[in-house]
Amino acid sequence: MIIETATESLRGLKCENLAVDFAVIGGGLAGVCAAVTAARQGLKVALIQDRPVLGGNASSEVRLWSLGATSHMGNNNRWSREGGLVDEILVENTYRNKEGNPLIFDTVLLEFVMREPNIRLLLNTAVYEVEKSAPDTLSNVTAFCSQNSTRYVVSAPHFCDASGDGIVGFQAGAAFRMGAESSDEFGEHFAPDESYGELLGHTIYFYSKDVGKPIKYVAPEYALKDITEVPRYRDFDVKEHGCKLWWIEYGGRRDTVHDTEEIKHELWKVVYGVWDHIKNSGEFPEAENMTLEWVGTIPGKRESRRFEGDTMLIQQDVVEQRIHEDAVAVGGWSLDLHPSDAVYSEKSPCNQWHSKGVYGIPYRCYYSRNISNLFLAGRIISASHVAFGSTRVMLTSAHGGTAVGMAAAHCLRDGLKPRDLTVPARMAALQSALNRVGQAIPHVPLVNDGDLAQSATLSCSSTLKLVELSADGPWLDLKYPVAQMLPLTPVDRPTVALKLRSKVAGELRVALRVSEKASNFTPDQTLCEQTFSLVKGEQTVEFLITNGVDVDCYGFLCLYGAEGIEVICSEQRVTGLMTVWKKFNHAVSNTGEQVPPEGIGIDRFEFWVPDRRPAGHNLAFRLSSPLKAYELGNVTNGSFRPVTASNAWVADWSDASPRLELTWDRAQTISEIALHFDTDFDHAMETAQWGHPEDVMPFCLREYVIRDADGQELHRATGNYQTLNRIQFDEPVCTSALTIEFAHPSEKVPAALFGVCVY
Repeated sequence: MIIETATESLRGLKCENLAVDFAVIGGGLAGVCAAVTAARQGLKVALIQDRPVLGGNASSEVRLWSLGATSHMGNNNRWSREGGLVDEILVENTYRNKEGNPLIFDTVLLEFVMREPNIRLLLNTAVYEVEKSAPDTLSNVTAFCSQNSTRYVVSAPHFCDASGDGIVGFQAGAAFRMGAESSDEFGEHFAPDESYGELLGHTIYFYSKDVGKPIKYVAPEYALKDITEVPRYRDFDVKEHGCKLWWIEYGGRRDTVHDTEEIKHELWKVVYGVWDHIKNSGEFPEAENMTLEWVGTIPGKRESRRFEGDTMLIQQDVVEQRIHEDAVAVGGWSLDLHPSDAVYSEKSPCNQWHSKGVYGIPYRCYYSRNISNLFLAGRIISASHVAFGSTRVMLTSAHGGTAVGMAAAHCLRDGLKPRDLTVPARMAALQSALNRVGQAIPHVPLVNDGDLAQSATLSCSSTLKLVELSADGPWLDLKYPVAQMLPLTPVDRPTVALKLRSKVAGELRVALRVSEKASNFTPDQTLCEQTFSLVKGEQTVEFLITNGVDVDCYGFLCLYGAEGIEVICSEQRVTGLMTVWKKFNHAVSNTGEQVPPEGIGIDRFEFWVPDRRPAGHNLAFRLSSPLKAYELGNVTNGSFRPVTASNAWVADWSDASPRLELTWDRAQTISEIALHFDTDFDHAMETAQWGHPEDVMPFCLREYVIRDADGQELHRATGNYQTLNRIQFDEPVCTSALTIEFAHPSEKVPAALFGVCVY
């Protein structure tokens, strides 16, 4: 029992002082990745989140699917899903939650944080004050938890602002911007004029469901009365809810920091007005049994402050895919800007323009240029308004958050400030540390940083010589052009045999196309082509590659037919092989070809995009000579996904017991073995609502055994579904050989491995 007598003096709050190595403010995906990465490197971390759940816009409070470079698999960024910790989270969520329940994703994120003993998690805790020990140095932040009525003072040598609005950077005096730059400042021809607006707005989503009986709906008085104020009201579809209604947006002409509550009320007005129209206008009889199941209580915020680093990412960095020596993360979402009047605008609700491939984001964008110990993560990083249209999406933000967490660890270890890591040798060490945990930075392969596999003699039980895919799949109609992607080298000149059937006599044009940039997957150059006359019925055509590639790259064997002409496919699936179609994907403003207006600095090109499984079969084909695409040396080349080559070793289908052996001239002391598996980096793995056909990717090696030179079992894995397996031994192992025995994932998918590293 507590009894306190009356007092004329003021009572103070309970206060807890926390001294940590790294304080992360903001628990969205960027903040989570920064905190977990730093904690795994041994830092004592405070993760301060002002909401009751983690995930930010991806959480159950907002329910936006998280996306990044894969762009719903609707652009030309093949095998581009973000690597490292981001990939680990997405793969885990897909395994547990392939249906896309945002409540389950909450639990996945919370578990990732809670399993790290070095993280002190403060939920429902808002930072409201900062202190500095010098004009350019933060010393602590003060936060208040509304649930336990406690004030926290958190001190640290390094801070990360991942708060979305940049509360720490703002109060600390960090240079920032808000709104759109003019086209003259950076030469960005896509920079919007004032009529289009300067800011992207907020969105609130709603869920509906059919309850099997008539449900009435009486709208609140504040609901929008005249639905014609929303120009897209004719597009309403009762089957769509959640973040498929991302275009219910408002606030771009308001102060998106300080007017958020007013913006929220306006969005509620629209949402409840939309539902009133669906239920009571008489235009949607199919909605009679539907009820409004959930409406968001906080808006998903797109844009507010952007802070200045030592460099600023701009439109040309994205479109031209400029290479930065200090790249630490990858981007690949379109330049995606929205009209500021949003849901009330007559304009298209978004203006998305894609690059021909992914781009690297420089480390210099991830720290403040004038606050020496402040990292930046999430949508507030150093980017122009136009480039921000691409970098703002959550998986791009999270990938950068991982880089920040690793950078903080390097700074603490060596007594450095964030800017100090830009020295070339230190940057190389940071990039190597990131790639070692799977970050996959564009144009930065993993270097030999003590990897014993580099000095080992490699051998294997078999290697797939790609010469044929069996004709045991469905027939595909060539209403749209289709292309089989093949990893080619300059010596490859095979004849490709394809089986077709045609309802009538017609023509088929076959072309071998490649990308101007070998690391892209946008077929914009034709090397050779041939037209075949088809007769009615089944037949085989043989296409000779007369003009091959000059460098290792993916070739697109493109088939241009017509409706009624079909090609047979294969049920076999192999790492690094896929088909793509020249057709539309309206989810990402893909209408089959990107045709930008003149003068906005955007490329015109065709989209060639895959079908999602269970569709997306390879074409059945036979080659006159095999492609040597899956040689054993790929496992030590430092790249762990297809880029200009498959970068994988694949065992032959006939190999009953695939195995890989590493031998050394003398015994090695081994503490860790890292295996990089194929979890289909092309699959987008959206975290909410979209849904996925499998919980485990069909290429992933589920079972393997590692043995030493004497045949003793060192490690056994069953039921694996993750991309990167790091086997860390309690006591170092001394051996002159390692044998890794695998099981094929299935009868139709051969065993494949991207990489093995031994430390």
